[in-house]
Amino acid sequence: MSLSVDGLLEPGPAARFDLDLDQPAAWSIAQGPDGDIYVGTGHQGKVLRVTPDGKPSVVWSSSQSEVFAICFDSRGNLYAGTSPNGAVYRIEKGSAREVWKSPAKYIWALEPSRDGALFVATGEGGQIYRISPEGTAETYYSTEQVNVTSLALGPNGRLYAGTEPNGLLYEISSQGKGTVLYDSALPEIRSLAIAADGTVYAAAMGGAVASRPVAGASGSTPAATGAVTATSPTVITVTESAAGNSDQQTATTPQTQVTSSLSTGGTTAPATSPVTELSGVEKSAIYKITPDHVVQNLRSSKEDNVYDLKLDGDSILFSTDVHGRVYRLTNGKLTLLSELADGETTRILQSGPVLYAAMSNPGRLFALAPPGSRAASYQSQVHDSTSVARWGHLQWHATGSGIVFRTRTGFSARPDATWSAWSAPITKSGLELIPSPPSRFVQWRAEWPAGNQSQLDSVSVPYLPQNTSPAVHSITVTGVVGTNAAKSGANAAAANSAYSITVTDTGEAPAASSGNTANQTVSRLQTTQTQISWQADDPDGDKLAYTIYFRPEGATEWQLIRSRIPENTMLLDADVFADGRYYFRVVASDAPSNAPEFARQAELVSTPVLIDNTPPSVSIGAPRRTGTALDIDVEGNDQTSPLRLCEYSLDAGGWQPIESVDGVTDSPHGRFHLHLDNLRAGEHLLVFRIYDAANNAGLGRVILH
Repeated sequence: MSLSVDGLLEPGPAARFDLDLDQPAAWSIAQGPDGDIYVGTGHQGKVLRVTPDGKPSVVWSSSQSEVFAICFDSRGNLYAGTSPNGAVYRIEKGSAREVWKSPAKYIWALEPSRDGALFVATGEGGQIYRISPEGTAETYYSTEQVNVTSLALGPNGRLYAGTEPNGLLYEISSQGKGTVLYDSALPEIRSLAIAADGTVYAAAMGGAVASRPVAGASGSTPAATGAVTATSPTVITVTESAAGNSDQQTATTPQTQVTSSLSTGGTTAPATSPVTELSGVEKSAIYKITPDHVVQNLRSSKEDNVYDLKLDGDSILFSTDVHGRVYRLTNGKLTLLSELADGETTRILQSGPVLYAAMSNPGRLFALAPPGSRAASYQSQVHDSTSVARWGHLQWHATGSGIVFRTRTGFSARPDATWSAWSAPITKSGLELIPSPPSRFVQWRAEWPAGNQSQLDSVSVPYLPQNTSPAVHSITVTGVVGTNAAKSGANAAAANSAYSITVTDTGEAPAASSGNTANQTVSRLQTTQTQISWQADDPDGDKLAYTIYFRPEGATEWQLIRSRIPENTMLLDADVFADGRYYFRVVASDAPSNAPEFARQAELVSTPVLIDNTPPSVSIGAPRRTGTALDIDVEGNDQTSPLRLCEYSLDAGGWQPIESVDGVTDSPHGRFHLHLDNLRAGEHLLVFRIYDAANNAGLGRVILH
């Protein structure tokens, strides 16, 4: 499948073959005059030939570990550049002849010229050499960079070269004459392609690697065990013989690794030079430089490195290191053509209708037929409806017709043997119910027959999840108390606040619980209404309606108070409940959001709630005066609640508490004794006030003579 940046899904290139090269890496690729594909590999230094039907054979095994560059000249001769003891070989009939021994260690690219000569890009010195058809080599251009990593010959006969570590792109008109065409912010120009009108396309990479030393023009050669700083995570290891003899070059693992961006295209650095991958910074970019030197950044990425690019008509094909992806860029529109496998797609080659892609880690070669040439399919991710669901009519939008859909469902997050089989074909958008059985998880698959190039841009799976019951979490019964300016201190605070009890669905007191026992009461002093409130919710977000019941203690039947109200609180006149203990029941229903046959409900019953509307009775005994002293006894009685407080006021003075004669005021009956000293002669008004636990107050008075 191929996927465009704006979400169009369509059949992509079909794999003619996927060939395991039995090599760790594939560094270079070229097509011979015979139509076969040739691949330069590492770390065993082999050149392979692959026929159009995917049959491989070894053309040549080098004594060195890496073949970073191969090419065919205008006469059909095959050349290979080997590393790390740089040399160029001409391969004929399974044998190789050394054409030139390079003074540089690495050969990164070969580019044949029209006159039969060969341009050679080298590393550790940044030189470009020209080998004549007769085999004579000379320095063609010195870039004053460490590595020349890419070459391309333009239609105007000029040579273009990409370098590292400063990411410079050179335009070279003749021997020793060149100019910097573009100075990239990224360290390495990895690949070049030149259009017929002279427009240069360049892929730059390596921007996410930190601690990269900046090399000078000298490009000093390291010791045999020196390290090359990496531009990507790809790792190769090479060993150089002590004598520097290329014939003794092996692929054994040395003590020091060479870490490479496919071409080991890093700067010379000590073995301890750190290489760190940085996230959130630009890793790669594709530039377009027109003949009048206008530079345009066609694509930049913080996620992947671009390893190769090729021109295909008005499009650019390029490959990356993330899942071996190959992209097409056409007029600014990006399309993911293929996601080949884990690993890096190092090189691509277009040969007629077939696209060849060479991969590393491990080495593989793909041959991709034109898009739509074979049947294609796309399988969606598994969708979780969070509960058992009934499926609706599958809907999609596509340009063209002929796409067939299938679905399957199950109860596990990953499809397994317990899932249903793929359904019968669904061919009409919005007109066919999804035939898979109700379940929690669903997956769909779209299928394109061979030759169909319809583009799919959206798919909808309508479903109705199974209705989930609501939940009632708590019930709170509160007495609403009025204010009384005559009250003072703690008494006034107690009278002005609602004494509430809360019953939760767990049976535990809520965080703000009053901490009282089950014999909880409702405020009465100046209470005008009783408030019942509750907390409930629905996991589906449905609207809820509530029905409220009560039942006196000792009764067996629930009595309806209100039915199907949307609010979660209600007020009742306090006198509708006589003194006693009551249970309250709240039933929550999601019927407002569901058809009657699918509606669900839940309920919660409170613990006993003590309602006390009657104040205590106050009985005052005969006062006893002895001189200026006074003694008087008071009794309080309540039929429902225990007494809480007794206090007195003399001649409309402030209220003063009196404790029970038994030391604690905590029972429905209490006896209190008041002793006053220094009571002046004459008449006095003495008032007693006794509260019960429901905050009802009983009053009594006596006139002293």
